[in-house]
Amino acid sequence: MHRTSHFLLMLVAIAAFSGITAGLSAVMAPERRSVWDGVYSAEQAKRGAALYGDYCARCHANSLTGNESAPALVGDQFNANWDGVMLVELFDRIRSSMPQDGPGSLSRQQTADILAYMLSVGQFPAAETPLDPQAVSLEQIRYESIRPTDK
Repeated sequence: MHRTSHFLLMLVAIAAFSGITAGLSAVMAPERRSVWDGVYSAEQAKRGAALYGDYCARCHANSLTGNESAPALVGDQFNANWDGVMLVELFDRIRSSMPQDGPGSLSRQQTADILAYMLSVGQFPAAETPLDPQAVSLEQIRYESIRPTDK
């Protein structure tokens, strides 16, 4: 073969390999979502409302607006504190430090249900699929206080 043929063959191989690896990384890379994409179900938020009443309302108020001893879980200040943060961080904060009289006593599912309720009260859209309580799923969801315009 001539040098030109080898060179062309090498270019074709490199291009093919690049296309394959780009395709694989697109398939293997987890999809990043936002709370605006509907990340919890209405049924889950309903379960979360009952749990919130049992474990959270005495400190954070029935309206989730907080009081002197506990911060609001909705509204401008809450949004400013959590905007841009991956949902796993909020989930972990709730799971490890709440309720105040029994930190870490909520199961992963209970925590996800309460978080779904918080999202519903915050007026983020629901979907058919409940919020998955596993960290690998929560790591892919960003808390965005303002609906992205490019969706």
